[in-house]
Amino acid sequence: MNEFEMMGLPASLVKRLKETGITEPTPIQSRAIPHALDGKDVMGLAQTGTGKTAAFGLPLLAQLMADPKRPMEKHVHGLILAPTRELAKQIADTLAALVKGTPMKVNLVVGGQSISAQAGRLLRGTDILVATPGRLLDLLDRRAVRLDATRFLVLDEADQMLDLGFIHALRRIAGLLPAQRQTMLFSATMNKQMSEIAAAYLNNPMRVEVSPAGKVADKVTQAVHFIAKAEKTALLIELLDKHRDELALVFGRTKHGCEKLMKTLEKAGYAAGSIHGNKSQGQRDRALEAFRSGKIRVLVATDVAARGLDIPDVKHVYNYELPNVPENYVHRIGRTARAGKDGAAIAFCAPDEMSELRDIQKVMKISIPVASGRPWEALDAPDAPKSGGGRGRGGPRGGGPRGGGARGAEGGGKPGTTQPRQRRRSGGGKRGPSASQAA
Repeated sequence: MNEFEMMGLPASLVKRLKETGITEPTPIQSRAIPHALDGKDVMGLAQTGTGKTAAFGLPLLAQLMADPKRPMEKHVHGLILAPTRELAKQIADTLAALVKGTPMKVNLVVGGQSISAQAGRLLRGTDILVATPGRLLDLLDRRAVRLDATRFLVLDEADQMLDLGFIHALRRIAGLLPAQRQTMLFSATMNKQMSEIAAAYLNNPMRVEVSPAGKVADKVTQAVHFIAKAEKTALLIELLDKHRDELALVFGRTKHGCEKLMKTLEKAGYAAGSIHGNKSQGQRDRALEAFRSGKIRVLVATDVAARGLDIPDVKHVYNYELPNVPENYVHRIGRTARAGKDGAAIAFCAPDEMSELRDIQKVMKISIPVASGRPWEALDAPDAPKSGGGRGRGGPRGGGPRGGGARGAEGGGKPGTTQPRQRRRSGGGKRGPSASQAA
């Protein structure tokens, strides 16, 4: 008898787990599942990639299997809310694989797909509905789905739902659910607002925590390059060129910027794709599948890809632009070093991103090792050497720590311009100064 059987999960579900290669629970699963099987509300705190989907999915399935009564027309027995389409689809796919061969029905409703087709699937009743809040509200407005008989609610990656502004949607949805229900909330961080949400949605919950906020996988090697914004693309291509056969995920801030960067990489000879909010769901799904299969080697994305996506072979994560929300950095780099593998997380920091870097290091309680350049504030010190008569940071045209060699001289030679400052590499295998010296 394995641990899953000892928890009290039904034999048919344990058998399906074995068939999918899962034989031992992760720490979050070991601690959350027994409480959830007892019908208690659960608040789970764990870093990304720790198996949270099964932590709430297995007890949810087990309890629904124990009551074989089919849902009535348009009704939902179990509702799972997720912040992004990609995460919602991954949850639905995982649960659908576990109920294969049973009468149970898992439905997925997200934006970017035909709402009429989704309404048609919901008409026959749903055992488990996985949804993004916005699309669920659209279907509720059409009276295509009812939540008054829903017995289970799961909020996955709840902190990101708050970051994305779903708080009002969550309140409205919760108001349509029965007061007597089991609620499970899973998050990677627990700030003041999350605590307020937990108090409002959960009834005397069991708190389960397996890792402190801001902690990343032990096998992720991190580094930061202090570099002028205009030179980031050249450095990215330089670094990508060293690992052409390995999968790399590149994060940017904006939809337009990610699309532009992807096209630049394609012109440079890389098999690249992109996912962001301007892509249809079909385009996003095809890009992710091509990335998983290795058909494309570089995927450029906004933070829609920062959470929940499980692509075990991602070797490198590049923070081409640092996130505004420091916790998102943790989730971004959690896309590598999955399933016990090694991975590397490389950050690019321009002068106007120093505050973001400080916030990231504060959340993580570490100093990210410097791969090249110097922290930008150090260049503003009164005794800092000046270059070409320019300001310490180079002003609007000035370069940063990067820019030596032939590429550093591009466009140079014109009178009256400030030359980019030499990017200092740590020679002889030694690392540069800690980023926290100025951050």
